[in-house]
Amino acid sequence: MKRVALFLLTNLGVMLVLGLAVHLLGLNRFLTANGLNLSSLLGFALVMGFGGAFISLLISKPMAKWTTGVTLINDSGDTTHMWLVTTVERFAKTAGIKMPEVGIYAGPPNAFATGAFKNSALVAVSTGLLESMTREEVEAVLGHEIAHVANGDMVTMALIQGVMNTFVVFISRVVGYLVDKFVLRNQNDGPGMGYFITTIVMDIVLGVVAAMIVAWFSRQREFRADAGAAQLMGRKQPMMNALARLGGLDPGEMPKSMQAMGISARPSGLMALFSSHPPMEQRIARLQQANAG
Repeated sequence: MKRVALFLLTNLGVMLVLGLAVHLLGLNRFLTANGLNLSSLLGFALVMGFGGAFISLLISKPMAKWTTGVTLINDSGDTTHMWLVTTVERFAKTAGIKMPEVGIYAGPPNAFATGAFKNSALVAVSTGLLESMTREEVEAVLGHEIAHVANGDMVTMALIQGVMNTFVVFISRVVGYLVDKFVLRNQNDGPGMGYFITTIVMDIVLGVVAAMIVAWFSRQREFRADAGAAQLMGRKQPMMNALARLGGLDPGEMPKSMQAMGISARPSGLMALFSSHPPMEQRIARLQQANAG
């Protein structure tokens, strides 16, 4: 219920911020008088912005299973599978969440957690991860994923993405209308080519900026999940060892829809601004600093 309330409050907050902004700038009277219905545009922006993000969140778990080919192992009798399930169960109990589904998928070293609700999540690890790491390191990775679930990171990221989408849709169409009517002097009742071209360009430009903002928030949640794993393990060294191990492995490419949910990434250069994960060195340094404190 808290996450649903947060979703509704965020929607209301976005509407109030956008409405207040156009009011303070005098755009509401100016644009409404010249044919642009700002109330309708606000509603359209909210539906487009949050609608897509919310739908993506709701289908995140089935999509993850489909794109990675996860095999669920909660009821498996295999000893390795039983150890993974028992570890996840222990961490989930400590974190105060219900037991997630646990799965394995074939692929390079990586792991992810997903699901619309923290009490019905999915935690999965790859075969490459199990083959490349010690049991203690795998446990640290599982703790990291459980921390994501317990923190409600999937919902948080959906909300942030929805906010960014809403601003992009709203602002790009206001700018497109201004360019069409007052720069290109379109006197027709409907929008002209200037509106459509400007809107497309603004969608792209603002979309890039929004992607950087969302990626920044995602990187902060990774630091928090690393700290959460250390807390669940009772010490930081296993998580630091796991990060160091992952830094020396080739994580391969996860499906695009899953990249933000994986644990391993290697951002560099300008693309680091768009990465959902910080470099391993920064994550280890953050844990070391917390340990020193």
